[in-house]
Amino acid sequence: MEKINVVKVSSKKELDAFIRLPYRIYQDCAQYVPDLESDTRNLLSPKNPAFEFSHIQPFLAYKDNVPVGRIVGIINRKANKAWQTNKVRFSMIEFIDDKDVSAALLDAVIQWGRALGMDTIEGPMGTTDFDKEGMLVEDFHLTGTMSTIYNPPYYPQHMEALGFKKEVDWLQIRINIPEEVPTRYSRTAQYVREQIGLKVVKMSSRTIRNGYGLKIFKLLNEAYRPIFGFSPLSDKQATEFVEKYIPLIDKQIFPIVLNEKDEVVGAAITMGCMSKALQKAHGRLLPFGWWHLLKALKWKHEESAEMLLIAVRPDYQGMGVNALFFDDLIPIYNKYGFKWAETGPQLEDNVRELSQWKPLKPEFVKRRRCYMKSITDK
Repeated sequence: MEKINVVKVSSKKELDAFIRLPYRIYQDCAQYVPDLESDTRNLLSPKNPAFEFSHIQPFLAYKDNVPVGRIVGIINRKANKAWQTNKVRFSMIEFIDDKDVSAALLDAVIQWGRALGMDTIEGPMGTTDFDKEGMLVEDFHLTGTMSTIYNPPYYPQHMEALGFKKEVDWLQIRINIPEEVPTRYSRTAQYVREQIGLKVVKMSSRTIRNGYGLKIFKLLNEAYRPIFGFSPLSDKQATEFVEKYIPLIDKQIFPIVLNEKDEVVGAAITMGCMSKALQKAHGRLLPFGWWHLLKALKWKHEESAEMLLIAVRPDYQGMGVNALFFDDLIPIYNKYGFKWAETGPQLEDNVRELSQWKPLKPEFVKRRRCYMKSITDK
């Protein structure tokens, strides 16, 4: 039997092989949307602020000296402290359809995590709740998105064969954009504006300079604190997100909600879908990848929008803030020619979150799963 050799990624050559491995796995897959290579390098760079509270170790699997699989082990000390756990996470897992390869990759993370005192492995999970998480277990025929994981159907089969169990599932919501704002949303939005004194404003260079970018991430920390596996972003992480990503987002479809004190009590981060542009870029900004991305962002929108996240401050939840977002976004989506929209992954047991979409006749798609397994010595 051919030996599988798993190594810790430590050299530039190994990192390059790690980053380029998906091109082999997905070379004939029309649904796969590649990550930008620069983003993967940044995530694994010691300059990533997540290294301040996480152990992060990438691994690469070879068979006959050919890369055939990859995985990243993560120990998020902040999350473990918040949830009183001793978990090692796995992320960025990719492998050929060979159970010896998948077993060797996961075992490498298990042994690494066990040596550092961990008793459970879970994943796919990232260093933050804003990283890609959850292995796709349904709807493999649907095209992936910039912000989510796509994987072949054999991935979950390998996980189950290796004794991994479901920890949580996420669902995504797909909606057709209505020509008019549903009455339920428009009436609620009017009430919230007139009776509660909330207002929608758009992010701009001025609001970013005035600190609203960081205020949004403070809001996200508050709103998402009770959600599975969440650990708050540090100020350094929030600053990096603000400086790197917010300038790229079309501010017209990035509404925030302020109360009468001009405090940020809600934010909806949405953008035009980038799937086709990323596929054309093949994971690289140079020489022409930047052009495909810029065109999709600025001039020639794809048919759909990505509703990356909606967050409402806990003391304003249940007060109709989400109706303000729908009332604001639907007319703009129509103006931009978006035919449909898809949310980011939402926990299947978050009934309040899922029920808000009912007036838009939602379709629940792309179930994805976080797996877990005890790694304590028997």
